[in-house]
Amino acid sequence: MNQTPLLAADALCFERQGQAVFGPLGFSLPAGGLLQVSGSNGSGKTTLLRVLAGLARPSSGELFFDGQPASSDARSRYVAYLGHLPGLKAELGCLHNLQAACGLLGRRARQTPAAALGIVGLAGHEQVPAHSLSAGQRRRLALARLWLSPAPVWLLDEPYANLDSEGMDLVQRMLAAHLRSNGAAVLTCHGQFNGTALPHQQLDLDAQVGA
Repeated sequence: MNQTPLLAADALCFERQGQAVFGPLGFSLPAGGLLQVSGSNGSGKTTLLRVLAGLARPSSGELFFDGQPASSDARSRYVAYLGHLPGLKAELGCLHNLQAACGLLGRRARQTPAAALGIVGLAGHEQVPAHSLSAGQRRRLALARLWLSPAPVWLLDEPYANLDSEGMDLVQRMLAAHLRSNGAAVLTCHGQFNGTALPHQQLDLDAQVGA
């Protein structure tokens, strides 16, 4: 059985203008594993996800995906990132948005854009442009794109924030299914009501200050 973690960090640090934002951090996430990153505003939660996604460069330390150094090629195959912004093409319909994403990033086996729209509650909105959707519907469309990604490591920046109970349950079900299929995920949360109820490792960035 392969024991190599899907995601591992060793002595990971990030500085901004000479000031430490976080680190050194070390963690290991196996297939089926979930890491919840918590901390106060300014503790570096979003910055950590951006470093893991390759959108920011760490000051020092190492990252590995399935034992491979975190190169651009490795990230393109292993990482799916869901940030605060939905990252949609505003003028494209819902189905076209998902088809375009699959064309660029690939598609999870045995899943289709149309089926993904049904999973997130957007069946019947196939031709509706993204700019005509409500904020909640745009979030659901972004979740459909995440579900279609073949990448095994999900990076989710406060995925429960600003969602009603039905939307939070949707995220919970999607996460649980992804972990059952041997994926892994890192999510950030702020406050006790934005955390996951699924079994998880915990990384509190506030507790890293001065460590």
